[in-house]
Amino acid sequence: MKLSPRLSILALALLCAAGAATAAGKPYCGGLKNGYGPFDYRTTPKSKLGVVEDFHFTEDVQALRKGATGHIGGDLDYVLRAIPNHPQALLLMMRLSQKLRTIKPPGAHFPTECYFERAVRFQPEDGAAWALYAQYLFAEGQDKRAMEMLERAATLAPDDAAINYNLGLAYARAKKYDAALPLARKAYGAGFPLPGLKKMLSDAGKWTEEAQ
Repeated sequence: MKLSPRLSILALALLCAAGAATAAGKPYCGGLKNGYGPFDYRTTPKSKLGVVEDFHFTEDVQALRKGATGHIGGDLDYVLRAIPNHPQALLLMMRLSQKLRTIKPPGAHFPTECYFERAVRFQPEDGAAWALYAQYLFAEGQDKRAMEMLERAATLAPDDAAINYNLGLAYARAKKYDAALPLARKAYGAGFPLPGLKKMLSDAGKWTEEAQ
């Protein structure tokens, strides 16, 4: 397809702008510097987290009923710019995006996926953040990328029962039962309650009570 002169100029301008941003070292999903924070959700005292959560992570925001200071997306954005790896806020941003059927809810500074990218860029050793990113990608039908991120999460947090369960479930759905079985053993050995993975392995003839 041949571009019109006007579209050719626009395409060239966009390419130049993208190149300039890359050259300047500015990621598409924005820098992490923030007026308050950024703080690591796992290690920051509750008192500091509360400064953000008390005003922007209210019960109404958590129920996706209404925003505390404007749009729900704006409050979640505020939380995630101050605490990029806040697990509940990440999950809620994904659910809000799905509810509104938009990749960028009103009030959000970035497309939804960016908040997950920012979380793992901020704390690349946080297994839970990688697992949440994988959950988002699975929901978007990007199974290959999701599997890679879930595998990374399991490497970072090998004793996390939920991560082992979810990776085992992903393997079982892909019929990689031999890879799923040891993860199921670890998850159920740690007391994980959901029976879905065990049932899938049992139906495939891979699970016996001795397997645990």
